[in-house]
Amino acid sequence: MRITGWSGGLAAAGLLLAGCGGGPGGGGGAISDGGVTLAVLNDQSGIYADTSGRSSIEAVKMAVDDYKAKYGDKAVAKKVEVTGADHQNKPEIANSKAQELYDRQHADVILDVPTSSAALAVATVAKNKKKVFIDVGAASTELEGKACNKYTFHYGYNSYMLAHGTGTEVTKAGAKNWYIVYPDYAFGQDMTKTFSAAIKGAGGAVVGSDPTPFPNDNFSTFLLKAPGLDPKPQVLGTMHAGGDLVNLVKQYNEYKLRDKNVTLAIGLLLLSDIHSLGPDALAGTRYTTMWTWNFDEKTRAWADKFQAKLGKRPTANMAANYSAALQYLEAVQRAGTDNADKVVAQLEGQKVEDMFVRNGTIRAQDHLLLHDAYLAEVKGSAEVKEPYDYEKVLNTIPAAEAFQPQPDPACKL
Repeated sequence: MRITGWSGGLAAAGLLLAGCGGGPGGGGGAISDGGVTLAVLNDQSGIYADTSGRSSIEAVKMAVDDYKAKYGDKAVAKKVEVTGADHQNKPEIANSKAQELYDRQHADVILDVPTSSAALAVATVAKNKKKVFIDVGAASTELEGKACNKYTFHYGYNSYMLAHGTGTEVTKAGAKNWYIVYPDYAFGQDMTKTFSAAIKGAGGAVVGSDPTPFPNDNFSTFLLKAPGLDPKPQVLGTMHAGGDLVNLVKQYNEYKLRDKNVTLAIGLLLLSDIHSLGPDALAGTRYTTMWTWNFDEKTRAWADKFQAKLGKRPTANMAANYSAALQYLEAVQRAGTDNADKVVAQLEGQKVEDMFVRNGTIRAQDHLLLHDAYLAEVKGSAEVKEPYDYEKVLNTIPAAEAFQPQPDPACKL
């Protein structure tokens, strides 16, 4: 393995190469440019760096290693490179980096891309370049709706899954009145829309909702507003993630809103967020997740390998990037080529079952990965038995219930 860079600053963003030695130009046959290149495009320096970031590059490299170990000399992709770039949560940078990765670095697939506005920009580039894009870190349902295209896949979670788990269950448990705050960009807007629908569908009401700057480190205006609303909300629903979420929860606790009978519900919560805050800051908080590292022997075995390599437990996003990369390589293996159209045909309708996905199907009509999801709760410190043991799964949400039951008519592949 080696580390290289190229003009435009991607070396500083953590470009990594993995797999067999040598660069593009060797090998060939049905493989273009002498090898297969997997590109991880995400936030490596900002508020979402801990939820995925450079660690997801390492997770993808683990997938390459496992692919090569499985197929050996029979691997269609004799050479596999893994590159990484930082989109800084800005759609215009995501756009330019995606073009650079596809055109100059010969990326066959772009993975991850948290921040929905950035993901939507990359989806357009993938469509225009006719190159595969598998999104993991963005929640916007537009990726399988009006922004869908032949080359884009949505892999992991979306706002429908998050809302119809947390929004529905918390409301049914008796918290009928919600005040929602959300980051003012595509992710927050879509999350607020889907959560509002889920809350109303469960018999609740959204008594108010406010956008907040993105990114943001001061939520005092919104937190102080919550207890004075009429009717008073029983729940403050935050649609923030990563660093923004950490800041909001700290301030929620400082203002003692729980003592004022305004409980907290979180749209998207990841292991790194709990670790940053400490479990007691979130103890008892229920949320919906796509994966937990200690769910069973299969998830723990992979998490042990990840920890041995990186010294920490993986977030769900990191695990999803491993799975997405491996499924892409398996599609290349079945197709016998990295030709994008033939790989897409192999991914469409594919059943997926691995250490990340349970009961998974990549729906052919809109390229959304359907899979089981989980309603979880944050443990208090007294329940924590080992480092990172923060999450307790309460029940499984079957794949057929976790995601939209029918494709969006606006999706035209």
